[in-house]
Amino acid sequence: MEHANKRDTQNGLFAGFRTAFKSFATDAIHVGQEPEQWKSMAVVPPISLSTTFKQYSPGDHAGFEYSRSGNPTRNCLEKAVAALDGAKYSLAFASGLATTVTVTHLLKSGDGIVCMDDVYGGTNRYFRRIAAGLGVDVSFADCTKPELLKAALKPNTKLVWIETPTNPTMKVVDIKACSDLVHEHNKDIVVVVDNTFMSAYFQRPLALGADICMYSATKYMNGHSDVVMGMLSLNNEGLCERLRFLQNALGGVPSPFDCFLCNRGLKTLHLRMEQHFKNGMAAAKFLEADPRVERVIFPGLPSHPQYDIMKRQCTGCPGMIAFYIKGKLENAKAFLCNLKLFAVAESLGGYESLAEHPAIMTHASVPENERTILGITDTLIRLSVGLEDEADIIEDLDQALNAAHPKRLKMSDLKN
Repeated sequence: MEHANKRDTQNGLFAGFRTAFKSFATDAIHVGQEPEQWKSMAVVPPISLSTTFKQYSPGDHAGFEYSRSGNPTRNCLEKAVAALDGAKYSLAFASGLATTVTVTHLLKSGDGIVCMDDVYGGTNRYFRRIAAGLGVDVSFADCTKPELLKAALKPNTKLVWIETPTNPTMKVVDIKACSDLVHEHNKDIVVVVDNTFMSAYFQRPLALGADICMYSATKYMNGHSDVVMGMLSLNNEGLCERLRFLQNALGGVPSPFDCFLCNRGLKTLHLRMEQHFKNGMAAAKFLEADPRVERVIFPGLPSHPQYDIMKRQCTGCPGMIAFYIKGKLENAKAFLCNLKLFAVAESLGGYESLAEHPAIMTHASVPENERTILGITDTLIRLSVGLEDEADIIEDLDQALNAAHPKRLKMSDLKN
């Protein structure tokens, strides 16, 4: 509690949010990194590039056989992520989608998945166009409304996939309420929460009733836009063994060097996330007050529909903002093309600020009629607010809005 109070008095951003997780920074720096595991006593875990490991005799080895099956550098990362998620086990994969594919292989043809309606475009594409083609019964529901989730559950449902906040419209799902509802319906249904936007620092889905916590570690967990990776964390030993078998059998594992980089990124996760929150809040407040902006969706603002849920289940808020610019597609394009500090690029969660147009970029694979229902329109813009100086971020947003609306319109004009 002392740590949380200290954060509140420093900047007021964290007032009302859940207490920060105890010893988060210490665990990020030390768990899985013990020098005693190496003959050299190296403080920083070395990169083990070897694809194979010598055995004392056939079948008698020191815990590693072949690098797809297990690697010392990957082992360090998995231990660290498990600690940060408050989990017993964690598994690393070659990408966020590799984790999705692996989890889906827990199912067989005829089994059902209920997926949050607003999710990362790649998740939507995989479930709709690949998993469904292999005989998996895929349906989508707005899990912010528990009654819709309940109605979507079927006798064959084996997996519920939740993303919160969602990509790109930033809906917040009550993880505990949904997990309780699903497990009451059938205790064997596996509830997965994509925690990519929040990171382990701001949200722990397993503590709220989820069975699996999933990440595209490419984003905040690594935080430097130089690694593509996925992670799963969980507490169920039997489920972990099934996933570990699939991790090896399917082979979607990360390289040792990428594991080293992601492991290094974790060491500053707590510092980065607090700065992302600070800068994101400043940008969101600026945009919300600007007459050239139709609407801002940022879970850290009281105007967000699920603001109370956010504060109840999270310790803070990331730098992800969605907003609707006033005008048409040409105004959105003008804004994006005139940004100078923000790069127009896909992905998110790195130290640098990024901006993108979901309908044209990350969610172009979502059918147009579905995009319309979800609110992924021509004027929706998604920002990943980075770690630059706050004043420079605001200045860039302001000048890009000026370019999108070259004549500074009156408030009355913009309302018409």
